[in-house]
Amino acid sequence: MSQTVLISETAGIRTLTLNRPERRNALTPEMQAELIAAFNDAGDSASTRVVVLTGIGDAFCAGLDLTALQAMQHKSALELSDDAHRIARLFRTLYELPVPTIAAVNGHAIAGGTGIATLCDFTLAIPSAKFGYTEVKIGFVPALVSAYLTLQIGEKRARNLLLTGRLFDAQEAHTLGLVTEVVEPEALANKVDALAQTLLRNSPVSLRATKELLANQNRHWLDAAIKHSMQANAEARDTPDFREGIAAFLEKRKPAWS
Repeated sequence: MSQTVLISETAGIRTLTLNRPERRNALTPEMQAELIAAFNDAGDSASTRVVVLTGIGDAFCAGLDLTALQAMQHKSALELSDDAHRIARLFRTLYELPVPTIAAVNGHAIAGGTGIATLCDFTLAIPSAKFGYTEVKIGFVPALVSAYLTLQIGEKRARNLLLTGRLFDAQEAHTLGLVTEVVEPEALANKVDALAQTLLRNSPVSLRATKELLANQNRHWLDAAIKHSMQANAEARDTPDFREGIAAFLEKRKPAWS
């Protein structure tokens, strides 16, 4: 596995660290695949009791990398479908991971980064962290994350975030229920460790059973929602607004919508 995802484990706590600080830990297809593999390996491990996810540098995850966005304009329908399926697997694998997960949000978590941070069982964030589902600003659809967001905070609040595409801070994310606790930067590591230690004192069999129970309660609804989301995702990538939104974003100008 490459160095875009660093993996370490100490006393049952496995830490996965996004390691592209020069790109604000933005997601590439390679990093997505590595995260899926890392999640699956942690779930299958006999020694791993808790997974901590964080980022190196001053950002947690800036969403999809610009180079990946640019490449979308030239990909075939099959390649675009593969991209959508990979992101869907990433979110679903994290959501259904059989061991407890903690996101240590050390900076901004935008678009797909918001999805990853808030899909963890616990999300601890520093006060200056920003979140946002910004897809509509580039002519895209926040399709795959919308199902999980609706489950987490309800349809009315989800509509507010998804339709405006606005950024919101850690305190608002906490009020909405997307962030478990807002923690000062100097205390983040200790807070994460204290939470992990609390989880380690619980029965690992019971924790896995509880996570499986929760996943099963929503499985049929999510199956249908994700199916529709995949279709919306594919259709959005084939629109003039998507092509214009990406071009405007890369050229740092206002989009001229069709």
